[in-house]
Amino acid sequence: MRNFSWLLLAASIAAEVVGTIALRHADGFTRALPSAVVAAAYALAIWLMALAVRQLEVGLAYAVWAGAGTALIAVCGVLLFGEAVTLARCLGVAMIVLGVVVLHLDPR
Repeated sequence: MRNFSWLLLAASIAAEVVGTIALRHADGFTRALPSAVVAAAYALAIWLMALAVRQLEVGLAYAVWAGAGTALIAVCGVLLFGEAVTLARCLGVAMIVLGVVVLHLDPR
């Protein structure tokens, strides 16, 4: 069951990333379809996270969710929106990933 919780968490991360990408297109929630995608994707992300934390430690799950979401959105920003690849952005994403890895290595 714990492995399934990790899959739920991964699906939650994917939903959050979709919602954030749609947020870019919602134009301040003035465009109906992207705004509806934002609301649905964020609701799905939170529901899936709620299911995942039934079996996973909430601190670790949230760290993975936030870290992976941030890293994926940074990559999507570069690939989909032409955002700059800078040393600071790369180091920031690397530090987020490292922080999640360290939390996951906690022996407790």
